[in-house]
Amino acid sequence: MDRKIPDFAGTWKMKSSENFEELLKALGVNVMLRKIAVAAASKPSVEITQEGETLSIKTSTSVRTTHVTFTVGQEFNEATVDGHPCTSFPRWETDSKISCEQTLQKGEGPKTSWTREITNDGELILVRFIPAIMCYPYNSYTRVFDHILSSNSLFPAFFGRP
Repeated sequence: MDRKIPDFAGTWKMKSSENFEELLKALGVNVMLRKIAVAAASKPSVEITQEGETLSIKTSTSVRTTHVTFTVGQEFNEATVDGHPCTSFPRWETDSKISCEQTLQKGEGPKTSWTREITNDGELILVRFIPAIMCYPYNSYTRVFDHILSSNSLFPAFFGRP
């Protein structure tokens, strides 16, 4: 039996954020850049489109915009939260949670990973992990707009689909 893939698609508004500055500090980001990043990241715009197990995530703040596309179960290149190039491997941790291990492509630094999960209440939870620190940065988002153009959802009968 095929398993149901959760719907991450939509535009998401941050509901809460904890420990982001602690994460940046653990990564060695200087105090001035930390303050700028924390202020900018307080109201990000997160837009996710999805086709099956392929997700495209665009995160925009007043300082920068990042865009990453990946398929669960396949390695891809991205950057860590502090901007270092890394190779990432996303996998399903549960039926509604993607877990992703990140490996730096050059240099040395702490091991990092993240999870994204859709809760029973329909919230998107993003948690970033650095095993070297015990407080894990946590963001929760509420969906403010469903992407009706993803995956055959807009007027399927009009396009000859059931």
